[in-house]
Amino acid sequence: MTALAPVRARQSYRHEAFLWRTRAEYVGHLVPFLVEGLDAGETVVVTANAEHARWLRHDLGARAAEVRFIDIDGMVRNPARLIPALLEFLEEACGPGRPARGVGEPVWAGRNPEEVAEAQLHEALLNLAVDPDLPFWLICPYDAANLPEPLLGDAGRSHPVISTPDSYLGSGSYRGRDHARELFSADLPELDVPDADLWVAEQTLDLAAEQVTLRAAAGDLRSDQVVTLNGVVRDLVVDSVRRGAERARLRLWDEPDELVCEVSDRVVVGDLLVGRRPPTRGRTDAVWSANQVCDLVQVRSNLRGTSVRLHLRK
Repeated sequence: MTALAPVRARQSYRHEAFLWRTRAEYVGHLVPFLVEGLDAGETVVVTANAEHARWLRHDLGARAAEVRFIDIDGMVRNPARLIPALLEFLEEACGPGRPARGVGEPVWAGRNPEEVAEAQLHEALLNLAVDPDLPFWLICPYDAANLPEPLLGDAGRSHPVISTPDSYLGSGSYRGRDHARELFSADLPELDVPDADLWVAEQTLDLAAEQVTLRAAAGDLRSDQVVTLNGVVRDLVVDSVRRGAERARLRLWDEPDELVCEVSDRVVVGDLLVGRRPPTRGRTDAVWSANQVCDLVQVRSNLRGTSVRLHLRK
């Protein structure tokens, strides 16, 4: 395949996937990219797992101190926290005449299927969340040697450009907002028979709290986790009613390593970025609150209604 030299559009947002197979390819592509930004006076940020961050620090040498490294392992079992962090960074570091660049790696070999699904949704939503006029260049590395082929194919649907060590090409499968909407409207995978399944109205929130407390305690969650989960469930049920639902369905699963709780209703949510923007002053956002305290939050909405699935590690 013929390599095409990238044309740097300094005054607009660029979101690219980089397919790599070896450590040498990873650092050989990304370190020059980061150093070029530093030499140009740009603010540079890296969100990568601990191992890959070590690779970059090693090859950057003393210049690693000039790069903002974000511990993605510690921050993001829940990829829904990434966009708020990125938008905060861009508000501070990027604007007209102030280009910035970064490396963002939400997908890597070894993540569980639920985390990967949310990372894929995150990648698609990045095309909606970032102002297209911001001069921000983001490269997302994908481990082509260890990630499954369908996941690599999905990278082409969420990134306008796909590069390798030997090529730089526009993605013929890129689908932008349509891909984000497709992922957001897909049903969450069905789990086994729940340990609790009930319909809750605003008047019966105490019943929901009782069920959550019983199941959480039986599932060996810490007392602070029980309190947290109770508060989140209460907020989600109230939010369902505010959106027009007469009641919400509450289901709980006691899994070996986590407690899973889902609040669903029959009302459609049209905002694909729900829970990914800080609530404005004087307003609350139940999904935003859930994202701050739960280990993983999955939100889907389609013509059948809306589901918010919460995961809390034991």
